[in-house]
Amino acid sequence: MSGVVEVQHPLIDCHLSRLRDERTPADEFRQLIRRVATLLAYEATQDLATEPTRVATPLTETDGARLAERVGLVPILRAGLGMVDPVLDLIPTAEVWHLGLYRDEATAEPVEYYSKLPPGRPVDTALVLDPMLATGGSIMAAMETLNQWGVGRVKILAVLAAQEGVGNVAAAYPEASIYVCRIDPVLNNSKFIVPGLGDAGDRIFNTPA
Repeated sequence: MSGVVEVQHPLIDCHLSRLRDERTPADEFRQLIRRVATLLAYEATQDLATEPTRVATPLTETDGARLAERVGLVPILRAGLGMVDPVLDLIPTAEVWHLGLYRDEATAEPVEYYSKLPPGRPVDTALVLDPMLATGGSIMAAMETLNQWGVGRVKILAVLAAQEGVGNVAAAYPEASIYVCRIDPVLNNSKFIVPGLGDAGDRIFNTPA
């Protein structure tokens, strides 16, 4: 799948091992999510458009660059919130637009309960943030909302994905790019990624089931 990038980096390997470990406490888990989100965002933003500018250094003037497009961060509530701050550190001018989606435990289908995207004036590039891409249902619901808003380009950033979910999203929205640390092989009967790392939202916010 040409639009899928499984980011290879030794630091991701190390951080992901600690994320998977059931003994990793919530405070460390949050820091690890921040670190891998930074690495994912670095990869996903290499083609952002810039424009030239002039900068006055303490000694003289020189050529510089600044972003030439509006970037929107779209965290999928609630687990996606854990990825917002590190990406904002890299793109402090980014806008943050929240989408609230939860998975119906009976049907495993996404249900939207919150959206504050404004009418008109869509961002040029949206970075959808969600640590887990399992069936792809939540991501595809977010894609539909962003398409209705009129976003020109969407990039999906996920820590872990299941092969099934990646295939579903890529088939439904081939124009979107997916950046993920690892693609795990299967989903279990409860639609959790295996081997996975459990429920990312519960582990980020220290709310064990």
